[in-house]
Amino acid sequence: MSQAYDTILRGGTVVNHDGAGARDVGIRGGKIAAIGLPSNASAGEVIDCTGLHVLPGVIDTQVHFREPGATHKEDLAAGARGAVLGGVTAVFEMPNTNPLTTDEATLADKLDRARGMMCDHAFYMGATRQNTDQLHELERLPGVCGVKLFMGASTGNLLIEDDEGVAAVLANGTRRVAFHSEDEYMLRDNAGLARDGDWSSHPEVRSVEAAVRSTERLLRLATEAGRRIHVLHISTEDEVPLLAAHRDVATCEVTPQHLTLGMDAYEKMSGRAQMNPPVRGGRHRDGLWRALQEGLFDVIGSDHAPHTLEEKAKPYPKSPSGMPGVQTLLPVMLTHMAEGRLSMARLIDLTSAGAQRVFGIANKGRLALGYDADFTVVDLNARRVIEDSQMANLSGWTPFDGFETTGWPVGTIIRGRRVMWEDELIGDPAGEPVRFVETLRTT
Repeated sequence: MSQAYDTILRGGTVVNHDGAGARDVGIRGGKIAAIGLPSNASAGEVIDCTGLHVLPGVIDTQVHFREPGATHKEDLAAGARGAVLGGVTAVFEMPNTNPLTTDEATLADKLDRARGMMCDHAFYMGATRQNTDQLHELERLPGVCGVKLFMGASTGNLLIEDDEGVAAVLANGTRRVAFHSEDEYMLRDNAGLARDGDWSSHPEVRSVEAAVRSTERLLRLATEAGRRIHVLHISTEDEVPLLAAHRDVATCEVTPQHLTLGMDAYEKMSGRAQMNPPVRGGRHRDGLWRALQEGLFDVIGSDHAPHTLEEKAKPYPKSPSGMPGVQTLLPVMLTHMAEGRLSMARLIDLTSAGAQRVFGIANKGRLALGYDADFTVVDLNARRVIEDSQMANLSGWTPFDGFETTGWPVGTIIRGRRVMWEDELIGDPAGEPVRFVETLRTT
């Protein structure tokens, strides 16, 4: 007897927690209805995946799509276009936007604007001294992935630098709190180390010691509070043993930039190489790779934070920090995989399963029966060169311009709907808010 589905992915190599194998996938009602189909199964749409690998949908848990103060402002729609072109099915957007995401009204406005996004999405609620007492309610609003706190000043106006302020945030609420961990007091003391027009002094201003001291403080406070935390964009080898000693409370993220770029980036790219925390030298990059291979990092996040080339060309330290990344996250990491630095299983854990585990995502992050039919379809043998001209971000550039890749996203499928195929966007925006296990009753 024939089995009918809405869509069948046929002929591809499916990769999930059960390993990799030639298996067709049946989709019904936006969900995965079957893995491994009889030859007589039929569907309204059959997508030929011959020669391709079908992965769980990639989730980028750190993006900044609405940068404040940009000459040509990024927006949610443009950021989402870049996401799906890069094989990303869902994104978590940071709160340091204009206006800041720190209250229910701003969140509602963002969710309304997000109707123009091609990918699914969630938003961090920014912690401030003014909203600390309300965080236990704000963190449970629909569309919120968690709370974000800046211990060191970055782009935007969110900052809680003292132990008392951080402890107060940790005491209000139960969901995971994500942290930008740099010691603001040390950053202020180091400001005089900035050399005019010399971007290579950026890692001296935002020093290794500033990151380590902040993370030491943060782990102590989280342990005292018994609160789950997530430490973003780890950039130093020195933080690795600290985080490894606190796995009961802390998860952590690494970015493709910190795994790929080195100090020579400042000479080659000038302001384009500037981000917070900084790109550092080879010792730290090698240490991050060892930590990744030993299982420390839970997720890869792009920290997508574009500014215009005009802004980035300002002489240091007047130039802003941040670089685009959502569209290049997967091609860069597929290339590292092709070069033997990580396995396919580890890549999937970092780009989908880890996000589901850390943030408690409902129905996403796993290629399994009953989950959302979110897939990232890749050609592992494709050789491409990343170019500025390919970027969907409104600023129109990437720090990986000229980067030669092995592996490329061919298709992005979200809840059973093909939204990108062979570098072409398909259909109208239909992204939806991501749901979370801890707040299902409020959605």
